[in-house]
Amino acid sequence: MIVTKLELSNFRNYKLLELDLDKQTNILYGNNAQGKTNILEAIYMCSTTKSHRSNKDFELINFDSDEGHIKLHINKNGRKQRIDIHLRKNKSKGIAINGIPIKKASELFGVFNVIIFSPEDLNIIKNGPSERRKFIDMELCQLDKIYVYNLVNYNKVLSQRNQLLKDLYFKPELKQTLDVWDMQLAKYGGEIIKRREEFIKEISNILIPIHNELTDNQEDIEIIYEKNCETDDLYEKIVTNREKDIKYKNTSVGPHRDDVLFFNRGKNIRTYGSQGQKRTIALSLKLAEIELVKSLINDTPVLLLDDVLSELDSKRQNHLLKSLDNIQTIITCTGLDEFIENRFKINKVFQVTEGTVSEKMV
Repeated sequence: MIVTKLELSNFRNYKLLELDLDKQTNILYGNNAQGKTNILEAIYMCSTTKSHRSNKDFELINFDSDEGHIKLHINKNGRKQRIDIHLRKNKSKGIAINGIPIKKASELFGVFNVIIFSPEDLNIIKNGPSERRKFIDMELCQLDKIYVYNLVNYNKVLSQRNQLLKDLYFKPELKQTLDVWDMQLAKYGGEIIKRREEFIKEISNILIPIHNELTDNQEDIEIIYEKNCETDDLYEKIVTNREKDIKYKNTSVGPHRDDVLFFNRGKNIRTYGSQGQKRTIALSLKLAEIELVKSLINDTPVLLLDDVLSELDSKRQNHLLKSLDNIQTIITCTGLDEFIENRFKINKVFQVTEGTVSEKMV
């Protein structure tokens, strides 16, 4: 799977952009705040429908315009495809695949697989549980349509149940309707927990050997999916906690409270690990993610590296760069020295300056 061309119109600081990419390694370099990450953001949106930096579509549109466009041309197993995203300040975005509009954003998942690695990802271990749940959800949404269906419905039911818990203060007679929401919450939540457990097992089997190589077998890593509740007990526990939920006007039980824990020789790395250990785990996780996606889609995802090499020492850099064989990679950086030092194969180089992109000789 490769991106052949990206077209932008009034997206972030780009008035107009046409960018033809190489099927191997592409470098975008330039000073900070020139628009390098904006290009990766546009590509990422064509896979997930969402920005990895903003929850508000209007922030993605050029300041002087009311709408923006992203057009991505990809080659998937020899077939040419096109993804269009139409951003509007006062309306929801429109998405089309090969010129045919889609009704639900979830229809885009799985069409184009991408993995992004940014400096923020290095903090996945030390950040809160929501970051680790987001990692699982974003990955599974690209790989599993049934998971998307269950997650979308779970979040809808959760939102409606939380609203009902707030409304009960003024309308206590609505309490009897909680039964309906509780059954639905348990139904969709149970499926989410099962699939997340499978995912953690799958990625653990790939991650552990990678991490052993990174650490010269000096660490004994274990990944545990910490469930808020067992699947079989979910409905019962939701009902048991009902009065507590009414009191606090929030749902206290379900997979939206789950976490992923990383242990080294029985010690929680988030609590007791060094900064270096946390970064190594984050890198291992990203490398394992690449291999897992490869095996599940029988193709290679597109890899986006957003100024992440400067955050890694030379050993970790080399491990990451070794994984880039036969995978299209788009890398942002401030200078080219780090690649020359690594004798890294560069296929195309682009200089980014204030929203304009010019190709340079390699």
